[in-house]
Amino acid sequence: MTFAALGLIDPLLCNLQALGYSSATPIQTQAIPAVLKGRDLLASAQTGTGKTAGFALPLLQILLQQGPKLASNSTRALVLVPTRELAEQLLQSFQRYGKSLPLRSYAVYGGVSINPQMMALRKGVDVLIATPGRLLDLYRQNAIKFGQLQMLVLDEADRMLDLGFADELDQVVCALPNRRQTLMFSATFTAPIRQLADDLLRDPLILDISPRNSAATSVEQWLVPVDKKRKGDLLLQLLRQQPGAQALVFVNTRKGVEQLVQRLESEGLSADAIHGDRPQPARLRALARLKAGEIQILVATDVAARGLDIHQLPLVVNFDLPINAEDYIHRIGRSGRAGSSGQAVSLVSADEVRQLAAIETLTQQLLERREQPEFSPEHRVPETRIGGQLVKKPKKPKKPKQGGKNKVHLGTWFEEN
Repeated sequence: MTFAALGLIDPLLCNLQALGYSSATPIQTQAIPAVLKGRDLLASAQTGTGKTAGFALPLLQILLQQGPKLASNSTRALVLVPTRELAEQLLQSFQRYGKSLPLRSYAVYGGVSINPQMMALRKGVDVLIATPGRLLDLYRQNAIKFGQLQMLVLDEADRMLDLGFADELDQVVCALPNRRQTLMFSATFTAPIRQLADDLLRDPLILDISPRNSAATSVEQWLVPVDKKRKGDLLLQLLRQQPGAQALVFVNTRKGVEQLVQRLESEGLSADAIHGDRPQPARLRALARLKAGEIQILVATDVAARGLDIHQLPLVVNFDLPINAEDYIHRIGRSGRAGSSGQAVSLVSADEVRQLAAIETLTQQLLERREQPEFSPEHRVPETRIGGQLVKKPKKPKKPKQGGKNKVHLGTWFEEN
C-alpha cells in the first residue's frame, strides 16, 4: 500500500519519496491510520520492519495540524527509550521524516553533560526522545514540563523493564497528563509488558503483525559448536571467509568486548567497541566509523542490540549467547533490515546449552548446527528440542548385584499373623 493511501499529508510524502520509501510495510499500514484517528496502540512486529515510521510519521502529522503554540521548557510528544543509542537513532529518524517541517525534535540521555540539554529545552521541543533516568533528572530541575503533552510513545518497552526502569517509568507516567494518546511498540511482548499496557492504554488497538517473539525471516541463522577457549580462533576464520564484509559481534561483558577488540586488531582487522563503560561520544564515534566503512567489525554488549540501524549489515555474530533469550531476537535483527538479507551465526559452547534451549523455545525453532571439523569441541554441546529440554542419552541399565563370596541368599522375609 502507498503512504498516500494511509492519509499522510504532502510534506511527509515528499520527505518519504526523497528517502526512497515507495510502499508501506504491514506494521505501517495498520499503525499509521490508527494513530491518526487518535487510538491508543499496542503493536508488536519483528525488528527491521519499520516500527519507527509507524509511529513517527502520524505523530509528526498530528503535531503539525493541531495543538497550541509551544511554551518554554515544554514538549508535546514524549518518546521513551531504553538506551542512548536508540535515542540518537530515533532522533535521526524524526529529523529525516520531518525535514523542512516547523517542528523541533531533541534527544536527552545520560552519559553526557546535562547543562547543554537544559539549555536546549528552554525554547521547548515538539518531540522529546529520552531515557527515563535523564528525563527525571531534568524534570526535577524544572527543565522540562508536561502541561502541553499530547502523546506518549514507549519504544522497546520490554527492554526498559529488563534494564530495571520500572520504578522510573512509574514516576514519569505519574508526572504526565492523564488525557493523552499512548503508543507502545516493540518486537517482543512478555507478560509484564502486557500488564504495563493494561495500566497505560485506554481501549487500545492491538497489532500482532508477526508471530510473537519470532526472529526476522530475512536473516539466515545457524550455530557452530565450539569450546569456549577456541571461540576467538573460530571468529577469525569466519571473518576471513568473508574478506571486507562488515560484522557486528556481541559479547556479554564489557571486559570481554575490550579483549576481543585487542585480539582482532592484533590480527590486522579494523575494529571498535561499544559498551556501557565507554563515554557516549566514543560510542557514537564507533558506530559512525562502522557506518562510514572505516572499520570492519564493531564489538558490543547488548547496549547495541536495539536502536542500531546499519544499512545492509551482512553479518551478526553471537560470540556469547545472550543471558535473556529475547535479546537474541533483537541482536540478529540488526541484520536483514529494510528488505535486505543477512546472516546470524552463534558460537556456542557446552556451558551455554541452557541459553540455547531458551532461545529455541522462545523462537519455536531449532537452530541449524554447522560443525567446523577443525573446531570440533572436546566438550560436546548437548542436543536440544523445542520446550527448553535437553535431549539426554538414555542411561545404561544397571546390572543386578551378585552375591559375594561365601554369602548366603536368605530369600524374602515376611511376617505371618
